Amino acid sequence: MNRFVNAKRIVIKIGTTTLTHGGGLLNYRRMEHLIKTIADLKNSGKEIVLVSSGAIGVGMGELGLKVRPSDVPTRQACAAVGQCELMYTYDKMFGEYNHPVAQILLTRDVVEQQERKQNVINTFERLLEFGVIPIVNENDAVSTEEIFGDNDTLSAIVATLINADLLILLSDIDGLYTANPKEDPTAELIPVVEDIASVRHLAGGSSSSFGTGGMVTKLNAAEIACSVGIDMAILNGASPELMYDLFDGKEIGTYFVGRK
Repeated sequence: MNRFVNAKRIVIKIGTTTLTHGGGLLNYRRMEHLIKTIADLKNSGKEIVLVSSGAIGVGMGELGLKVRPSDVPTRQACAAVGQCELMYTYDKMFGEYNHPVAQILLTRDVVEQQERKQNVINTFERLLEFGVIPIVNENDAVSTEEIFGDNDTLSAIVATLINADLLILLSDIDGLYTANPKEDPTAELIPVVEDIASVRHLAGGSSSSFGTGGMVTKLNAAEIACSVGIDMAILNGASPELMYDLFDGKEIGTYFVGRK
């Protein structure tokens, strides 16, 4: 855990359940707590990139939809509405701490084509030089291919693009357990994972109708990040102050060891 103490360039992925209430509308109280913590970490000298889920979920809430749409056009409409609300809120809240933000919307084809990929890297680097907090999401409003994707994987890809020191996944769970803690009271938190293949059987699906993630996608993200030497941690997004403990070298959440 001491490797986290000196981590400077951080990618933080925020899940839909961390950002919203059960009905999909934004949880402003939690967002204020989260953004205050991130702003403080930024003030301490860390470079931070956010990968934010929630556009479709927030759009569903804004449009009064109770169930995640099954058709692509409706999901895209939700994403367009929700992304606008998300960025407005991020800009307003981070602005209270004098931290400018930027929106970056990505699709897989952008990072797979070398010239476009380099352009994305250049944009990230310049934004970080200016002290801006880039806020990344999939371009769900126009893409039919990647609307079925997940932001855990996207966050790992972003971490590799910017050569991050650490990837933090903020979720609705404390970390990886030996069983589903919502169903099995004997489930135990696994503090450190060095061999991802050995814990694959413990992964489950998403517990939210407003999100697309789950432990499977988090392990996929760990494989991408750890394979190029980037450490990863899963923390409970309901308690953003846990990131302070992480950077103080305390054993918190689940730590995935980066190996080259």
